[in-house]
Amino acid sequence: MSAEFRLGIQSYCFRKFLPLEELMGALDEAGLSFVEIWPRHLSWDLDRAEQEQALAALKTRHFTMDSYGQVRFSSDETQARGVFEFAKLAGIRAITADVDPDAIEMLEGLTEEYGINLAVHNHGRKHRYGRFDQLQPIFNRTSKRFGLCLDTAWFLDAGCEPLEAVDRFADRIYGVHLKDFVFDEGGNHEDVIIGTGGLDMPGLMRKLKAIGFNGYLSIEYEGDVDNPVPAVKECVQVAEEVIAGL
Repeated sequence: MSAEFRLGIQSYCFRKFLPLEELMGALDEAGLSFVEIWPRHLSWDLDRAEQEQALAALKTRHFTMDSYGQVRFSSDETQARGVFEFAKLAGIRAITADVDPDAIEMLEGLTEEYGINLAVHNHGRKHRYGRFDQLQPIFNRTSKRFGLCLDTAWFLDAGCEPLEAVDRFADRIYGVHLKDFVFDEGGNHEDVIIGTGGLDMPGLMRKLKAIGFNGYLSIEYEGDVDNPVPAVKECVQVAEEVIAGL
């Protein structure tokens, strides 16, 4: 299997850069063309003309929307269909998701209908899907249309090794958030440049290469909220050097 690494970014890194035009400026500075769009940068419930205009603006600036999310899904099928319709219009293959348990059956039907996967996002020790043993029951009851957005730092927060997550869920990994934490004595986390905290970047990328990973690969650095570009550029450099050395 050959891996296809499309290095991009989760636009939440630039959550103060609103509206979309400001986000695109930050993406230019960071030197990235693939982007996982946070819904506040581009909402799924805009009218169709506004959606098309925004997607055309991204295309004109040579940005590729590689995923969308995180989206919280309840059992509201009207809302869910709206998200899937937007994802179909945008041409993406997977939506980063937090899924209410009672919505799983309905959502699995929509993944088949639209041909778009859901990637459940693990979000740390306090999250309902933060640990391996909390994710596995979802995958046991669903088709491979339900997969994982593997957030490296939040697995560290939950006491789970990100590299082990690749082994456990190899056939379900549709996206990766490249994110790194350090922890103080109280267990509180702090965002750091990827590879400088608890994340073994070379080991992770070797494992992703070995499984032929071809999903979205989003840098996610949430620190320095008013001026994240310098740190994001450092993350990009680390990732590119690791990938080049594989």
